[in-house]
Amino acid sequence: MDFELPQEITDKLSELDAFIEAEIKPLERDNMQFFDHRRENARTDWDQDGRPRAEWRALISEMERRADKAGHLRYGLPKSCGGQAASNLAIAAIREHLAGRGLGLHNDLQDESSIVGNFPIIPALADYGSDEQKTYIEGIITGKKHLSFGLTEPGHGSDATWLETTAVRDGVHWVINGRKRWNSQVARAHANLIFARTSGKPGDARGITAFIVPTDAPGHNVLYNHWTFNMPSDHAETELKDVRVPDSAILHKEGEGLVVAQRFVHENRIRQAAASVGAARFCIQEAVKYANERVAFGEPLAKKQAVQFPLVELWAEYQMVRNFIFRTAWQMDRQNPLQISDMVSICNFRANRLCCEAADRAMQVHGGMGYSRALPFEHIYRHHRRYRITEGTEEVQMRRVAQYLFGFSGKQAS
Repeated sequence: MDFELPQEITDKLSELDAFIEAEIKPLERDNMQFFDHRRENARTDWDQDGRPRAEWRALISEMERRADKAGHLRYGLPKSCGGQAASNLAIAAIREHLAGRGLGLHNDLQDESSIVGNFPIIPALADYGSDEQKTYIEGIITGKKHLSFGLTEPGHGSDATWLETTAVRDGVHWVINGRKRWNSQVARAHANLIFARTSGKPGDARGITAFIVPTDAPGHNVLYNHWTFNMPSDHAETELKDVRVPDSAILHKEGEGLVVAQRFVHENRIRQAAASVGAARFCIQEAVKYANERVAFGEPLAKKQAVQFPLVELWAEYQMVRNFIFRTAWQMDRQNPLQISDMVSICNFRANRLCCEAADRAMQVHGGMGYSRALPFEHIYRHHRRYRITEGTEEVQMRRVAQYLFGFSGKQAS
């Protein structure tokens, strides 16, 4: 067994660090209002229902343009999409590394933007899409033809097989009716990937179909934007009222849309986990650094066991979870990720919870300043708190592990 990261991955991490210092940090320093205590207000267009300001989006676009020019943005994408087909292990290591650097333009997870892009829809488009549908690949990368993701509904989140949105065949068209919630980035999208039941009964895995629906289609209405714990928000409530689309709108196959959704969430689950464990490391190390510097009652805070022990517990958890994430990502490169869903779920719920605990402890160690927006911990906490809900709540992740552990439905623990 070899627990060292391969040389090509550590070389890539060094290459990314050099790129950040040369190209991204100067851009960030020129726009500090988006990263210091003003960040939430500077990023949020309160008059546009709390969506990201145009100036903030423009800055992210410039970061991505530079990263793409340098050959980093598409690193994880298939070669057919101009990428380098990086392994799951490489992407997990990069996500952990970049989040471990702390807040910055190089990796701002609030918008899921990074110098190494996270494009979970693109592999599905590359594998299942028609020639016309594949035009969204370049559009998503450049932002010129964006495709949003509409799975969750007002009455259904993690229980995705119980969708109430329906699509009924009418000649050579389908008529879609329903409503989507947390429809991320639909306000700036050119089309919306909508999952709807086309056959079967509630709870059936088969019978759900994925449709690429133009956002300007009659009956496709973005009703309002949800304001969240961490602003800005780009998660809308969308209504579909007698929306008509042709057969060619189907991505993959009729009744097999859940395969597309599962591929999306599996990629995101392991990547969220890696980002969360990296952010946890940042919080722990910053708390340790401050505890060594801060003098209270005549000696550094670091001398107090009440300060030491909680950080030691978190550091031990970080070491174990990080290694398990890397092992799982390595295994995902060697077999179908759906076969080790329990391992992916363990990574996700343990890492996301750890990050919230580490950010909370960093706030506590830093005292009143830790609670202020002058320091990054409140922002990290508010962002990563949502990861305990998105891509399946942590309770659903534990339910998935239980299916394997107890042998339900013929499953067996990895």
